[in-house]
Order: sequence, then C-alpha cells, then structure tokens
Amino acid sequence: MEGVGMNLQFWKGKKVFLTGHTGFKGGWLSLWLQSLGADVTGYSLQPPTNPSLFDIARVGEGMHSIIGDIRDLSNLQQAMQSANPNIVIHMAAQPLVRLSYKSPVETYATNVMGTVHLLESVRHTSTVRAVVNITTDKCYENKEWVWGYRENEPMGGYDPYSNSKGCAELVSSAYRSSFFNTNSFAQHGVAFATVRAGNVIGGGDWAKDRLVPDIIAAFEIGKPALIRNPHAIRPWQHVLDPLGGYLTLAEHLYQNGPDYAEAWNFGPYDEDAKPVSWIVDTMARLWGNGAQWEIEEGEHPHEATYLKLDISKARTRLNWHPALRLEEALERIIDWSQARTQGADTQKYTLRQIQDYQSLIKKQEQYAKQ
Repeated sequence: MEGVGMNLQFWKGKKVFLTGHTGFKGGWLSLWLQSLGADVTGYSLQPPTNPSLFDIARVGEGMHSIIGDIRDLSNLQQAMQSANPNIVIHMAAQPLVRLSYKSPVETYATNVMGTVHLLESVRHTSTVRAVVNITTDKCYENKEWVWGYRENEPMGGYDPYSNSKGCAELVSSAYRSSFFNTNSFAQHGVAFATVRAGNVIGGGDWAKDRLVPDIIAAFEIGKPALIRNPHAIRPWQHVLDPLGGYLTLAEHLYQNGPDYAEAWNFGPYDEDAKPVSWIVDTMARLWGNGAQWEIEEGEHPHEATYLKLDISKARTRLNWHPALRLEEALERIIDWSQARTQGADTQKYTLRQIQDYQSLIKKQEQYAKQ
C-alpha cells in the first residue's frame, strides 16, 4: 500500500476554497472541514432546496460564505484570488438526472463551463497547490456490466447530466495535460485530480427526484413512498465515505504532488450495490410505524439500470475504504431524520455523526494493524 489513510491533523489552518458549499454534500464537507480547523471559503448559489442542510445546520456560521455563480468567470476568479486557498475542492454542479432533461442548457453551462471557469481561476491563483474536482460515477459510458468501472474506462453518459459530467472529465484531462502537467509540476506547482463517487446518501438531503429524500419525505407524513425503478442497482454509500476519500486524496495531492494527480473512484463494497427495492424495504423496517412503498405508475425518463465502481485503486494506493456498510448508512440517515423531527440541534447532531465516523475510522485502522 502506498497511502496511510486520512490524517485529520493535516487540515488545521489549511485554506480551502470549496464550491457548492450550500448543497447537500457541500454542507457536510463544510462542517467537517470546520471541525478540523480549516479556514474555509465557500462559493455557491443559494441553497438549492428549502429546507436545506446549509440553513438548518447553520453551516455558514463557521466559514466565509460567498453566494455566487460558477458560470460567472470574473466573479469566481476574484473570489478565489481573495481567498488565497492552498486547496480547491469543486462540488458546484447541477446534480440531478431528471432536471437535466428539463434544463439541458443550464446543466451543460454549469457542469462543463463551470469546470472550465474553476480551472481558469486556479491557473490565476498562485497559492493553489491541490485541486479535487468531483464528477460522478455516471460519467462512464454505461454498458450495463455486472462488474465495476475502472478509472481508465471511456467517458459517456446517456442523459444530459451524466454526459455533462463525462464532458467535465474530458475538460479536466485536457487542463491537466495542457496547464497542470505532472511532467512540469516544478513550474506550475498544482496537483489536480478528479473523483467519481456513487449514489451518495445521508441526512439533510431534500433534493427532488432522489430516492432516499423521496422515501423520507413520504414516511414523515405517513404516506407510501412512490418508487419508479425498484430493480435498478446503484452503488449506494453514506456521504461521509466519499467525503473522507476526497479529504484523503486532497492531502496526498498537497503532500506528494503529481503522484496522485489522476482520476479516482470512491464507491461502496460490491455487496452494497443493491436494488432500489432493497433500500426502500430496509428503510421501511428501520423507520417503523407501518411505513410502506408502492410502484409509481407512468412514463419516466431513461435512467441506467446497473452501475458499479471498481475502487481497487483507492483502496490500494490511498489506503481508503468504505467505513459504513449500507444498512449502517441507512440507520444513520433514519436516526438523523427522526432526531431533526424531534427537535434536535441539527448542527450538533450532524457534527456528532461526523465525530462518530472519525472514531469508527480510527477503530478500523487499529484493527487492521493487529
């Protein structure tokens, strides 16, 4: 193994520029970075949902939050230069497949040109040493294989969202070759990687047309959850697992430069690539109170049926692995959601789940050494 896993002490005092901090994954990562002592500047549109994790967990309190559009190059560049970051993490995106059918131009403008603008801003910000661009597992040309996609598989994408993320990967590859080439690292000093994660789930996600938020919303009001594609298989993972991978990778990029400047998959174990029907059955059992689900009738836009990631490279070279099995992840989501409805302080509860996750990682690392 090359890597040594996650070093939480690394982040204390680091200046981080995070796009998409008002979103679901961005909110979790912002709170995690704040708890580690990082100096975080966020750049994003207003929260995409109401309610939102950003608002109810008071994410903006512990960081410099800038409301801005990544389609606005000059504003983004000015914000990044003012922040003088050491590390840039790019999460801002239009992240929904079904919305991409309704708004393809916005999807491509945000996900493709937004990536161009981000990388142009990095080029003109001299303090940046490490860049992590988050794309998606859906960037791959999906052949409905039963085995996981490796990082060197061709890009593709059937729908505008998936295709826009494939394009963002191609943009990233071109910028890495042209401006952040590992062979000329001594001149530019920027180590740049892309990351592809599976279907990320966790407390505080209110996005439309996303499975777990739709299930929670139905259960909260005592109605059956409506399910479109019960047989579709996805690589489900709790939000903290890929975020831990991003932090580990960013640290390696900062410390070791070009050795890690490439594409990386962060997904669950193969056994946790489960059909939708298993997810909703398990969540109904964990929720209790007679929760149930039924098939949603009608025509639905195309969505991939089968998609898995090969995470061998991250496990071997970064010493990263998923810490939470799928049922444990679903338990944490139910706990988070029910705690919120019972009046818990959402920021404190989210930070507690982060602390619990860090403790779990430490225990697993100690066990692996025995």
